[in-house]
Amino acid sequence: MNLKEFTATYREAFGEAAALPLLFWYSEQPVRAVPKVEGCFFKALAEARAGMAVSLNAQNIGCGGGKFYTGFAPMPPFVPEFVSRKERYIRTPEMVLALIERLDVRPAPAAWLTFARIDTPEAEEAFDRAEGVLFFARPDELSGLVTWALYDNDAEDAVRAPFGSGCGATVAHAVRENRRGGRSVFLGLFDPSVRPWVDADVLSLTIPLGRFRELCGTMRASCLFGTHAWSKVRDRINKEADE
Repeated sequence: MNLKEFTATYREAFGEAAALPLLFWYSEQPVRAVPKVEGCFFKALAEARAGMAVSLNAQNIGCGGGKFYTGFAPMPPFVPEFVSRKERYIRTPEMVLALIERLDVRPAPAAWLTFARIDTPEAEEAFDRAEGVLFFARPDELSGLVTWALYDNDAEDAVRAPFGSGCGATVAHAVRENRRGGRSVFLGLFDPSVRPWVDADVLSLTIPLGRFRELCGTMRASCLFGTHAWSKVRDRINKEADE
């Protein structure tokens, strides 16, 4: 299934009101470099969700954590202390460091990281070398996405909600999982620091590309097609968008 086919099938399953996801990939050249993003780079992803590709690198990501979790820079030395003592997200700096070591963030394989909506020509061209697919979803949409992800995978880690910044939970975990051929997908945007840059009722689900290819073959067989329960949820997704 190519991205045009997926887009049509996704629209059929979720309706026109559901937002299309972003594809993300590394490359040596940018598709559309954006000005330096001070603070969280999720500010710039609103443009990608609107259909304009966003290319990021070590120079235009203004957040040290963002550079680290995308592989463009080593971990800033202050991060364990900052996350624990300043943000108070994890009890001790040692726990923060242990989490980061387990994540095993590797250097970016190329100079740029681009996000583009899956219905754009840029995404279609980059599909084969992408790292993952990032969905921004409200609860009803997330219900369908998670149920779809669990349809052919009953492992305890089929759907994970790991601790991490917005970029860590959406990019770093998916990149690691994709490169090791894993089958987990990742809920994200729980980090309070990223919340101001997304809608109040939106979370994320990131699917590593290898797992996404598998799931493209199961969508029509899952509850998203031809079931009474999902049809009611689908109707509500689209009815609320019309009101």
